[in-house]
Amino acid sequence: MLLGIVHGSVLLSAFVILWFLAFFCLLPVGIGECEPETGAPKHPHLTRKALYASAIAVFLWAIFYVCIALKLVAL
Repeated sequence: MLLGIVHGSVLLSAFVILWFLAFFCLLPVGIGECEPETGAPKHPHLTRKALYASAIAVFLWAIFYVCIALKLVAL
């Protein structure tokens, strides 16, 4: 029972870390024009970047999960 909880929490935390890493790497991409007063981008496209970050995180998480399933990485 405890091993299942640990396994699930490791997989969930790995996905969250991968998602935030991908999202923060995508934030400066395609900024475009910025407001002269604040320096903030006019159209940051955060929804699109979040979706791209989700796709990247799912892909990387799947690789991580396969590595665990094949016992290349031990928990």
